[in-house]
Amino acid sequence: MTGVVLHADETEVKLRFGTGYVWVLGSIEEVVFMYRPNREGDFLHDLLKDFHGVLVTDFYAAYDSIDCPQQKCLIHLMRDMNQELLENPFDVELRALTDPFGVLLREIITTIDKHGLRKHFLRKHAPGVTKFFQFVMAQSFHSEAAEGLRARLLKYQEKLFTFIEYDGVTWNNNIAEHAIKRFALYRKDTVRSLEETGIRDYLTLLSICHTCRMRGVSFLRFLLSRERDLELFRSKSHRRPHCKGTELDLYPDAYMPSRLAGLQKLEERKAQSKKGIEPNRPLTESKRCDPQGSRSVWSNLPEPSTMIVHSKECRNWGMP
Repeated sequence: MTGVVLHADETEVKLRFGTGYVWVLGSIEEVVFMYRPNREGDFLHDLLKDFHGVLVTDFYAAYDSIDCPQQKCLIHLMRDMNQELLENPFDVELRALTDPFGVLLREIITTIDKHGLRKHFLRKHAPGVTKFFQFVMAQSFHSEAAEGLRARLLKYQEKLFTFIEYDGVTWNNNIAEHAIKRFALYRKDTVRSLEETGIRDYLTLLSICHTCRMRGVSFLRFLLSRERDLELFRSKSHRRPHCKGTELDLYPDAYMPSRLAGLQKLEERKAQSKKGIEPNRPLTESKRCDPQGSRSVWSNLPEPSTMIVHSKECRNWGMP
């Protein structure tokens, strides 16, 4: 795995026999889903041994030992802070930590909104980050919640504001979490019905599909092309004259989805109107049933000479 920044996340999946975990590694242009029988992250050391960019993750301990610069998801940290404040609304010591952290983060996000994720503009907040951690280090709290948060901040001191030292590194793990949600939608309807072989095949297709989506490539057209290199297919597509396909190309021959059939009829009527041809009008049906309720009686029928009906319908109406 190579690149400037890489996002990672994992989630549990319940199989027909036992449970497993789906891991996702993603960047701004590609995503890879992997199945593992457990949540142990030892395989990441071999997988990411040549990765020298920034790894963005949550606070799961399996990521801590990976040898590369890391950025922890600050949304997870804020969520935990808010939960502590809800559970301890009168804890003054806890607010002594959360309030300065909130002020510092709001200032940094304001800069990001103006200039983007560019270290040239974000580095100006480095003195504020240093001052904040000096304040945290100098404190000593009696509150269990405040002391626990203080210990956590100091433990991840080098991994909370890494993004201000790099270009294009986010302060959250949204890319990986959005990718995981794609799998979660599938997992919701397949609880205890998947097997290990099936989920591996599905994750392979999901990796290709989500990567195509992030690169603006049609997943179906890529599969139909039988290409194995997505970047090569993308370059060929850009060199070819753009030919916009219709949604009908996605369906088998002689099949028309109901939501498109109406649009096609409307186009046909417009074409007939331009040619001066009177469009066909549907017959008016009056749903007056006989006492036995066996058939409907039609009204406003045209003359027999202009009406095209099937023989069975003729017999029902007493016609030869």
